[in-house]
Amino acid sequence: MNNYFIILASGQSKRFNSNKPKQYIIYKNKPLFKHSVDKALESKLFRKIILVVSNKKQIKDKFPKNVILIKGGKERSDSSLIALKYIKKFKPKNVLIHDAARPNFSLKLLKNIIQLLKDNNAVIPTINSTDSIKYKVKKQLFNLDRNNSILTQTPQGFKYYNLCKVSFNQKIKIQDEATLFINNNLKIKLIKGENTNNKITYKDDIKDNKMFFGIGFDIHRLVKRKILYLGGVKIPFHSGLKGHSDGDVIIHSVIDALLGAMGKKDIGTFFPDNKKKFKNIRSPKMLKPIVEMVNKNQFYINNLDINLICEQPKVSKYRDKIIKSLSHLLKIDSSLINLKGKTVEKLGLIGKEKAIACDAIISLTKHD
Repeated sequence: MNNYFIILASGQSKRFNSNKPKQYIIYKNKPLFKHSVDKALESKLFRKIILVVSNKKQIKDKFPKNVILIKGGKERSDSSLIALKYIKKFKPKNVLIHDAARPNFSLKLLKNIIQLLKDNNAVIPTINSTDSIKYKVKKQLFNLDRNNSILTQTPQGFKYYNLCKVSFNQKIKIQDEATLFINNNLKIKLIKGENTNNKITYKDDIKDNKMFFGIGFDIHRLVKRKILYLGGVKIPFHSGLKGHSDGDVIIHSVIDALLGAMGKKDIGTFFPDNKKKFKNIRSPKMLKPIVEMVNKNQFYINNLDINLICEQPKVSKYRDKIIKSLSHLLKIDSSLINLKGKTVEKLGLIGKEKAIACDAIISLTKHD
């Protein structure tokens, strides 16, 4: 496996018309660029994944060692060339170059490109145009035959040596690497691309879909000689929460909020407290199949807001750890999660530090 994947994510996104470059915009739970990184990692087809960005400090995510961040150039073609020169030391056989603005490519497409590179120097996915295409020469308009017009996509795959021969000598700005092969009359293999592999260029390309909301609430008594878990995090405390499971009120509230937003009844329906198999079950294990249900039904989490209601422990001390844990469990960016601490002014069981409660509200978007 001597394949390398270059992700170009250093563009200025002028057409996106946003203060934040589009590659960092949250799309389907995470920054746009991260979809490409995650799919490349999931494929296990690449020795190194090179993420080309304008400012490495803007990337807050922690990636495995085979994901390398490098600084790009002013233009797309500059960034591509910088990345190709960077990986030269690894002596790569194949390289795939991809625009981070295309988050919806499939693993099947990656595998197909790699497979076809065994017998080809360049493999380019394309789709047919559905629009009538014109081109202008001075003031005169001409029609292009739509049947013979194709649109190229990324990722585009190349034998590294063959691409470098034309890339290192390039003197023009290019919009994709296939252009270099075409300009030099080199043979390329065209394959069927994916209509869903659309490029996000304008804000309108991210559709507004129907939103759903769910509310979750849970409360448990505190008991001595039991570990306290909140949001999947082990909290140093004199007592833990009594329950059939580990009593994690945060995760239980989140589960009920998710189920509510999806119209799927409540946590007791899926994890009845009269079933021995759920006795002392850790709450992250309860959350996992619910998250799988969210993904299977094409829901995406927009944001999650949580109130942890207790006198002690103080939420501020553990907020970051809990948010990080929930981010990992829910597979969403931590910026989408908010956690607040509330007391009850010493009133009732919670005020006497004999119980902890939690409520959560979640917003989901349905993508068909």
